[in-house]
This record gives sequence, C-alpha cells and structure tokens, in this order.
Amino acid sequence: MAEKIVLITGATGNLGKATAAAFEAEGARLVLIGSRPESLERAYPDIAPHHLKLAADLTDAEAAAGAVAEAERVCGRIDAVCAIAGAFDMGGAVYEAPPELAERMMRLNVATMVNVVRAAVPGMIARKSGKIVTIGSTAALKGAAGMGAYTASKSAVMRLTESMAAELRGHGINVNCVLPSVIDTPENRAAMPKADFSKWVKPAELAAVIAFLCSDGASAMHGALVPVVGLV
Repeated sequence: MAEKIVLITGATGNLGKATAAAFEAEGARLVLIGSRPESLERAYPDIAPHHLKLAADLTDAEAAAGAVAEAERVCGRIDAVCAIAGAFDMGGAVYEAPPELAERMMRLNVATMVNVVRAAVPGMIARKSGKIVTIGSTAALKGAAGMGAYTASKSAVMRLTESMAAELRGHGINVNCVLPSVIDTPENRAAMPKADFSKWVKPAELAAVIAFLCSDGASAMHGALVPVVGLV
C-alpha cells in the first residue's frame, strides 16, 4: 500500500482508528473523514501532515461529494475507500420501534457508504483501478429479534456490495465486505460486562483484513462477504 491514497470514513471510531494505523504502517497516505473537526483532532493529534483530515456529514450526498472532491484535489486521486462509518442500535421489536429508528440506521449505515462511493467511483473508473471495502455484520446474515432495523440496514450494505462488485469488476475495481461479529471496543465491554472479551474480534484484526482487501493480493476477489468473527 506504499504511496496509495486510502480514504477512511468513520475515521474517529475504534475500527476507523485501527484501520488508519494499519494503512499508515504500510506507507499509505490517508484521507480521514469524521463527522466533526474536534473529534478528528482528538483521534489524530500527532498524525503526519501529509495525511488529510476532513469533517463532513456523509449522510448528506452533497457534503460527501464535496469531501471526496477535496480529497481528490489535494491528493490527486483515491485508490481505496474503506466505508467504515456506521452505527448500531438494538432498537427493540419491529412493531414497537419508532419509524425514525429504521430511517436512522439506513442513513448511518447505508447512505454514508453509498454517498461516498457514488462520488469516488467515477475517478476509479477513469483510472481503471480501485478498491472499496464495506462493513456488514454477521448479525445481518439473518433476521434477529430486537435488531430488525440494524440487521436490515447491514443486509442492505451487503447486497449493495454484491451489486457494486458485479457492476465494477469490469472496470478494474474490487468491491468486498467484511462481516464482524462483536468487536472488542470499550463501548461493547461496557454494554456487555459479563461477556468473555477474549472471544471478540479485535479492531486491529479486522483492520488487517480490510487492508488485505485493499491490496493487490485481493485482486481476484469481487463481492466477497468475509466473516471476521474472532472466537464468537
């Protein structure tokens, strides 16, 4: 990944930071997108100045397009997109959950990905080269009680990934998806204090798979849904 330009959404979250660290270690130049400038500064106070930090509301198509355009202006191109931005909400039973919950999950998990990809893909097509990695979930392989809105949104991400892979493979662009189970984060530990944390997948382990999917070694992979589950 030396000298590659890697755009990471959700860059201020646990997985976003781990993914940034993985690519920086391989010599990539990073475009780090978070929702607020202050959160980006907290997450990356000492990062090298050749990396680019951008604040944008990726649920807004125009804002996402503006962020991608700025990244291309400053860096010249985007070689890989890691669409990590998203959210989790149990939400309760489908018949009890407010309509706003499903809308929120679709905005945060689907629109953030689609808006960035829509803006980045034309440049990749022009160069006949590109990598896109999305984040699904093993929980979305089937419906589950109390998780309808979340699993529906992640299922949409997975189906869109497969569709984009079929659409873009002829243009030299790889589109694949990782499916984590429970990620070992401080927030998840606080929410499930009695769980066996040793069985959860570590952010760095998931980031390593994301980095592989953006490498030349994954050039034959199109539309893969890759489980990364630790021991769960």
